[in-house]
Amino acid sequence: MPSAKRSKPEQACLDWHPPQGLVAGVDEAGRGPLAGPVVAAAVILDELRPIPGLADSKKLTAARREALFDEIRAKALCCSIAEASVEEIDRLNILQATLLAMRRAVQGLRLKPALVLVDGNRLPVLDVPAEAIVKGDDLVAAISAASILAKVHRDRWCAQVHEQFPQYGFAGHKGYGTAAHLEALRAHGACPLHRSSFAPVAQNLRPAQEEAA
Repeated sequence: MPSAKRSKPEQACLDWHPPQGLVAGVDEAGRGPLAGPVVAAAVILDELRPIPGLADSKKLTAARREALFDEIRAKALCCSIAEASVEEIDRLNILQATLLAMRRAVQGLRLKPALVLVDGNRLPVLDVPAEAIVKGDDLVAAISAASILAKVHRDRWCAQVHEQFPQYGFAGHKGYGTAAHLEALRAHGACPLHRSSFAPVAQNLRPAQEEAA
């Protein structure tokens, strides 16, 4: 059972039991990149329709993630994908924006869970019981499923915006601060999709403005 995977010592006691009812897994993608929204997903799996091969999305190939994305959407009891925008990231900071995206994902579920299991060590503000589980995307199938939905959704966003801003190479580095991305920032300045609160972007805001002047 996913709820048996505990990261907090006070919840490891033998007489502790999770609420009866549906359990949702939550994870995010896109905290580290220099551009684009942070994406969160929430998934309630159907015990009667198991999905083999669920794992932390970072450990799967892109093709496998795409296949599992469709299978999760088809077999889960319900799922939800939500974002926090670049503007919200810059205004709130990346941690608070991530928690906001997670809250939106849970609120977007068609069914209300009795318990929410969140990957990591921080929890969004929710109106249902929730628990943070370190390395939950490796331990809990519903969190693994959420990590896959969030990752594929954000990767698809990167592929779309690559057509609009091909000079940055978003389709390749997915917004992360690779050498190629940093070089593109130095050459072209930042675009509206970049997170101006992130240092490598902030350092290139002035050159972009000067070029436009």
